[in-house]
Formats: sequence, C-alpha cells, structure tokens
Amino acid sequence: MEKIKPRTLSGFMELLPAAQEQMERIMQTLRETYALYGFYPLDTPVLEASEVLLAKGGGETEKQIYRFQKGDTDLSMRFDLTVPLAKYVALNYGQLTFPFRRYQIGKVYRGERAQRGRFREFYQADIDIIGDGQLDIINEAEIPSIIYKTFSRLGLKRFKIRINNRKVLNGFFAMLGLSDKASDVMRTIDKLEKIGPDKVREILTEDCGATSEQADEILKFITIEGGTQGILEALKGYEGKNETLDQGISELTTVATYMEGFGVPADHFEIDLTIARGLDYYTGTVYETTMLDHPEIGSICSGGRYDNLAEYYTDKKLPGVGISIGLTRLFFVLQDKDYLNQNPPASPADVMILPMTDEVGPAIELATRLRDNGIRVQLHCEKKKFKAKITYADKLAIPYVIFMGEDEIKNNVVALKELATGEQTNTGFDEALARIRDGLAARAAGTVILDR
Repeated sequence: MEKIKPRTLSGFMELLPAAQEQMERIMQTLRETYALYGFYPLDTPVLEASEVLLAKGGGETEKQIYRFQKGDTDLSMRFDLTVPLAKYVALNYGQLTFPFRRYQIGKVYRGERAQRGRFREFYQADIDIIGDGQLDIINEAEIPSIIYKTFSRLGLKRFKIRINNRKVLNGFFAMLGLSDKASDVMRTIDKLEKIGPDKVREILTEDCGATSEQADEILKFITIEGGTQGILEALKGYEGKNETLDQGISELTTVATYMEGFGVPADHFEIDLTIARGLDYYTGTVYETTMLDHPEIGSICSGGRYDNLAEYYTDKKLPGVGISIGLTRLFFVLQDKDYLNQNPPASPADVMILPMTDEVGPAIELATRLRDNGIRVQLHCEKKKFKAKITYADKLAIPYVIFMGEDEIKNNVVALKELATGEQTNTGFDEALARIRDGLAARAAGTVILDR
C-alpha cells in the first residue's frame, strides 16, 4: 500500500506538545481574567447556515469565507465570533439577563492567502458586554482595564492601549462638510502609521474628494499632541460646533477619566485621534493595543462600541462594547520574538510512579490517592529498563518520580526523587504530598510571557 505523505495545510497552526502547553496556559489566563469581571463563557457552532452567517456579509467577507453544500443545506464556517454572538443574543433574547457579559475563545476560518504570521484557521479571544436598549458609557471605560489586567497577568509589560471615539471623528468630518465621505476618510486615516501623512493627504484629496484645505484640517486634528490631558484640553476648542462632536468629546473624556480608577496606569494608555477602526459598525469608543517594542506587529487587541449588534436578526436594539485578541497570531509573534517563558518546561504529569515489584496494587492505590489530591500522575508499568524509564520522565520534564519497591510497601512510605536536583527522600504520604505541592508552586511562579 502506497503511503500518503503526512502534511498540514498552509495557514493552519499545529503545535508540538511543549508549545501547545504554552498556548493552553495563555488561554487559561484569559479565562481566569475574564471571569474576574463577571463574564460568562460561551461556545457557538463553527458551522452556521450561510444566510445567517452572511446576513451582514458582502465584499471581502464573501470572498474569504469557507462555504459549501451538504445535501440541500448551504453552510458556512464562522469567520469571526461577533456575528455568531449577534445570532445567539437575538435567538436567546428572552432567556438572557442584560447587560449580558460573555467571553469566547474559539477557532475561526478565513480563506485568505496564508502569510507568515497570518493564518486561515486561528483562535480569537473575545469579550463583549451587550445591553438591552441602552448601555452605560462606564462599560466603555472598564474594557481597557480588562485589556490591561489580561496582558499584565500574562507577563507583558511594555504595551499601550490607545483609545479614541468614532463620534469625535464623525462630528469633525460633518463640521468640515464631509459626512458623506466619513467612512472612506476613516479608513484612510486609520492607515496613517503605515503610509505616512503625505500619502494620507494624497488619498484624501484624490480618492475621498476632500479639498486641500479639508485634508490639512483633518491631518492637523488627528495629530494633536500633548498627552491625554493636552488632547482633551485641545478638543475643548472644538466644542459647540457640532452636536455629534460634542457628544464624542464628552464620552472620550469620561472614558479617559475613569480608566485610572479602573486600574489602568496613565503610562499604559493614551488618546490617539488617528484610531478609527476600519469596520463601519463601531459607533463610539474604539481601542487598539500595541507592543511598544514591536510597533511593526500592529494591534494585538482591538475593538470598540457598537450600537446595534443584532440588527439583521431582530428589531430590538442591542448595543454593545467588546474587544478581540487574535490569539493564534499573537502566539506566533510571541514565539517568534522569544517572549514565551520556557520555565517550567511543559509536562503531562507532576509525578511518575515506578512499581519496582510485580505487585502493582500499592502503586495503583498511591496514584489514585495523589490524583484525589489534585496531583497529575503517570503510572509507568512498561517492561523497560530502569534507566529508560528515568529517561522517559526526564524527556517529558516530569519533575518527580516515586519508586514503589518491597521496602517502601512494607514500611508504608514512598521513595520520592526530584529529577532536577537528584534529591531522594523516603517519607510518608502526607509529607511527600506537601513536598510535591511546594515544589510545583515554586515551579509555577512566573508568567507565560517574559517581557524583557
């Protein structure tokens, strides 16, 4: 029989055990952090009816989506976690309590060209707060604190959360008489860091229909400097000229004012009037988070406020605010830049028990007792040489080995060896359990990311 060459499709990440353990640690940190803020976990189907998933589709979405027929059913694979959330909230509206706070970590699929660091199958980690009819601005101030807490707990130090408000931009463009061009202008200024002010000015005048004077005013406005307080002070000079602009300035001031109270240090956030977020459904505060030492990576966490999450599925107004982390891409970047902590090394167990006699009953009982106390245990009963068994434990980075021989069984003790130091002690179960727990706690100290 001809063998098929094993291969993984381009654009799909498949990790070795140690790296997968690091990914799992990141996801567990995210779950624990999101839970601190009162979010429910949620899991929605990977497959949806195409008419449901593509209700808000079109353009690039239609081109990138994985879509196929199964019998008479037209199916599509989810391309983000936001559209399935919209369907979920509309479908279960009568059974949910609002504001509804959910987090979801799941795979999404986009049939775009695979590139270094960009994937066709990738994890997203999203949180959203959905209101029924209305949603207080304080939620928009709390979201950055969740971003800060999440990355801090992961171990990242040098990052900055940049905030803006779409109403500020929409109101300003209306003041200039460019309301009908607002979406095009926003998508253009969102590229300022990538293409520079000269190219932005060229696109504004040649493609967006702005005059030279309007383009100059836009560039002057979005590049206001002076830090958070300086920018807010400068924005006061624009008050009274447009109602939407006034509302945006008020909301931006509120969010910036409360962020420190929510625990975000002043040096970890800034107002950036160039932040627009390309998606049209954002209506209020918008966020982008960048690594200070790697601006070339772009945003590692982004999102914002939207006023009608489920408009394609229900007449009820369901405003929300949320953020998303492209987890697979972030993991690739952290791995590529050597930010991932290799200590402690990933291991599938805390203890390996080696029965040294033909009678394995006592070893089985010990394994059960340890597992009942939360210790991960492998019982190694293979017919191999002693040295091979120790090498096996060492390769898997299992920190402790327990030998169960005739003397240990007779004296009701365990021979506990720490592989890293070579130290071996004969002790009772309770003391062995305490030693293992203390050692594991010391190994677990530190974060999954080392921000050097």
